[in-house]
Amino acid sequence: MTDLAVIIVSFNSEQWLKQCLDSVYAHRGDAEIDVIVVDNGSHDGSVELVRRHFPAPRVVLNENRGFAHANNRGMRESEAPYVLFLNPDTEVLDGTFGALLAGIREQPSVGLVGCRQLDSDGALYPTIRRFPSAARQFFEAVGSERFPGRARWMGERELRDSVYDRERACDWVSGSFMLARRDAVVRCGLMDERFFLYCEEPDLCLRLHQAGWEVRYSPEMTILHHFGKDGLNERLAAQEAYARLQYLFKHQGRVRRSLSTAGLVMFHARRVVTSGGHEEGGARRAASVAALRTLLRLSPPPFGELSGPLRAPTTLAPAANRGSRLS
Repeated sequence: MTDLAVIIVSFNSEQWLKQCLDSVYAHRGDAEIDVIVVDNGSHDGSVELVRRHFPAPRVVLNENRGFAHANNRGMRESEAPYVLFLNPDTEVLDGTFGALLAGIREQPSVGLVGCRQLDSDGALYPTIRRFPSAARQFFEAVGSERFPGRARWMGERELRDSVYDRERACDWVSGSFMLARRDAVVRCGLMDERFFLYCEEPDLCLRLHQAGWEVRYSPEMTILHHFGKDGLNERLAAQEAYARLQYLFKHQGRVRRSLSTAGLVMFHARRVVTSGGHEEGGARRAASVAALRTLLRLSPPPFGELSGPLRAPTTLAPAANRGSRLS
């Protein structure tokens, strides 16, 4: 019986897929895994690469309707009791899926777990997160991550390296590696497909918490994540800002939403003013200008209708109404 479905959503990810898939199979341990590559309309040879070098993984050709939609499509292709949502630009460096699954089985209240992540330079990447709030957004807007002795409640990211040495409960974890109990995700309604890109993971983790499940970080496995590999992108910066607005409209009332939005505007306005004149500073400024235009409703959603409605509830049907493969 398959223990774990590994879902990798790919869009023009040819340069990363081979090392990603190699590392997944090398670190499966004693777990029986079902690897599913959901391709969102790539045109760089990604599909051909997977089929040529990896006969075991299944390739699902999918209309590109976003990251959440593709992950949900991948879940429908498997009945494994556990599912891993894994970015294609990652490589497993340490640990095994078998050992990680053994730990989760001993904790029936755990619905989702993240792992230790390193960036392309080998530095620890902060994946333990706190849910967005107006206060955290305000302090980040004034540069709280650079404050000496910063209080934990002043920002969303856990920046203390020592915290990542042991397992712990947290609000949410980075979506580049999320190993979840299938039943927990199904009962919460899967990923909200209104989010085209960004904010899927805090939304899912919040709904898991609300349903009584734990979200945890575990150092049992370590991955390399080529985070920021393509540099700053104005369109993606605007999409992240738009997804933040979607999250705020979904989970915060009018007053808190207004305060949080003001904090986001302050954050990007500060970056516009303080970014230096060098090439990286110019790219950062341009990205924040694009984000500001989205936050202030001066520009339409970055991906048009694909970006999803701002205020609409999730389009997913309740879990009880979906087909038997998701029950």
